[in-house]
Amino acid sequence: MGLMRDGVQHRHRPQVPLHVAARLRAGRYAGAPTLLAPVRSLSSDLPSVRKWREKNALGASGAWQVEVGEPNLLASGPLDRELIKESSTNPIFMRKDTKNSFQWRIRNLPYPKDVYRVSVEKDERCCVVRTTNKKYYKKFSVPDLDRFQLPLDSTALSFTHANNTLIITYLKPAEILAAEEELQKELKKIKAANNGDGECKTQ
Repeated sequence: MGLMRDGVQHRHRPQVPLHVAARLRAGRYAGAPTLLAPVRSLSSDLPSVRKWREKNALGASGAWQVEVGEPNLLASGPLDRELIKESSTNPIFMRKDTKNSFQWRIRNLPYPKDVYRVSVEKDERCCVVRTTNKKYYKKFSVPDLDRFQLPLDSTALSFTHANNTLIITYLKPAEILAAEEELQKELKKIKAANNGDGECKTQ
C-alpha cells in the first residue's frame, strides 16, 4: 500500500539513487546532449571526475572523454604497460576544479616559472600554454564556458609553478557560480526526498 495524501492513496515513487539524479541534473545545467558520468567528492561536493561519451552517426557509444579528473591510464596488456611506463616522465595534463575556479595541472614540467607563457585565444575559444624554450605547447578549451556560451576573459587566467607542476587557474564567472549553486540546491532536495522516501513504511 502507498501513502495517503489529501484523501487520495498514492503509490510509493521509486527511489532515485543520488548519483543517478546528479547525472541528470548536471546534464541539464550543462545543456549537453551527450552522456555524462560525474563523480562528486564527498568532502568538497565538487566533481572529482567528469566524463563524456558521445554517440556516432550509427548510434554506437564512443570512448569516454575525461573532462575533469585523472586521465585514464589503465593498462590492458604488456604493450600498454610499456607505453604508460614510457609516458610516466612525459607531461600529464589533467583538470581539478576548486569551488571558485577551474584549475588545470600539468605534471612533469621541470622548467622554471618564467619560462611559461599562458594566454587566452578568444577567436579560437581556448587557452594556450607555451614555453620560451619551445619544449612544450598545449591548447585546451573550457567546455563549461562553451556550454554556457560565455566569452573567455584573459584577466581571469593566472598560473603558478611548483614541484615540477604547472598549475593554471581560471576564475569561474558569476553565471557558472550561480548555476553550480542552483545545482547544489537541487542535489540537496533530491537527497532529502530520497531520505524521506526511505523512512516511509507501508501498512
